[in-house]
Amino acid sequence: MAPLGRPIETPVPLAAGRVGLRLIRSTDAERLRRLLSENRAWLQRWEATHPYGRGAVPGSSPMRPTIRVMRRQLRAGSGVPFVIIYDDEVVGQLSVSEVSGGALQSAQIGYWVSEHVAGRGITPAAVALAIDYLFAELRLHRVEICIRPENTASLRVVEKLRMRYEGRRSAYIHIDGDWRDHDCYAVTREEVAAGMLQRLLDAGDEGRERLTG
Repeated sequence: MAPLGRPIETPVPLAAGRVGLRLIRSTDAERLRRLLSENRAWLQRWEATHPYGRGAVPGSSPMRPTIRVMRRQLRAGSGVPFVIIYDDEVVGQLSVSEVSGGALQSAQIGYWVSEHVAGRGITPAAVALAIDYLFAELRLHRVEICIRPENTASLRVVEKLRMRYEGRRSAYIHIDGDWRDHDCYAVTREEVAAGMLQRLLDAGDEGRERLTG
């Protein structure tokens, strides 16, 4: 049975001004492969690796099989694979994973964007859209993001969203060839009753034109 006891319906595209999320498609394969290949130096330090050396280097092989696996997670109710859109162009990915039902009702979010659009407020907006979707549409209670403490760019995302720091998980995930510590940040539905996107808008003018224009 699906973790939530029901299927996850295909999400409609989500948008906030120039930033958007939509379900990943097989037609995104070549664009994503190219972005992963072009951004090796930018992304490699933060990418999950297999502890026994299995798996291809991201961007070195066709993406269609990977996308099929991602979309099966949606059908199984265990995850939701999005692409991040900026000005109608795919610029990265955002994955909802570890969807849990029962007494937990939670999920995790992971993300990456191409270096050529980094620092424009795109990722905080995309994460805010995803959190609002998980709370409003899937009726989850809690969302968490786990980040390597050295990843200052990703830490800025949770800081802008004012997510709550919950502590460090030692040797949590195999990243870039070794077991790495991660800091956990979380938010519950009660903490953002007006929505995470509204919280981001209320935080200040930085990146506001990307959310409203």
